[in-house]
Amino acid sequence: MAEIKDPENTVIVELKGGNVVIELLPDVAPKHSERMKELARAGEYDNVAFHRVIDGFMAQTGDVQHGDMEDGFNLRMAGTGGSSLPNVPAEFSKLPHDRGTLGAARSANPDSANSQFFINFKDNHFLNGQYTVYGRVIEGMEHVDAIVRGEPPASPDRMISVKVAADA
Repeated sequence: MAEIKDPENTVIVELKGGNVVIELLPDVAPKHSERMKELARAGEYDNVAFHRVIDGFMAQTGDVQHGDMEDGFNLRMAGTGGSSLPNVPAEFSKLPHDRGTLGAARSANPDSANSQFFINFKDNHFLNGQYTVYGRVIEGMEHVDAIVRGEPPASPDRMISVKVAADA
């Protein structure tokens, strides 16, 4: 098990293959880190699908409005929704989009991030300075690598549960 230095700023994502431990970076992106914890504590991320998974790029999830639906229509809608909370303004930093980093998904508007996020499968430095980096996988990247690919996948993998380590 990875050493969890700050349980209040560590999130555990349960996937079918095992747990993914994510260290949030509140010193770099405090609003994004706080939003993820708020949604995790409310159970909003539980059973939400990975609706956009591109091989060699990233796995995207977190559409709490559509991502927990089972029918094809709502899975096609996944990626267009967020949470009932207001959007989070961009918190760009010098941190690169390296393999295993967590980025805030958004529309063309830099201040439109809400609940959706992606985990980079590889270094994606072309995203640097354009998408907020607010966490990094410290354990379980092999489970991220195993997520079913597709946009959306025919039978998507889901986040079974998402918990703040301090609460687990």
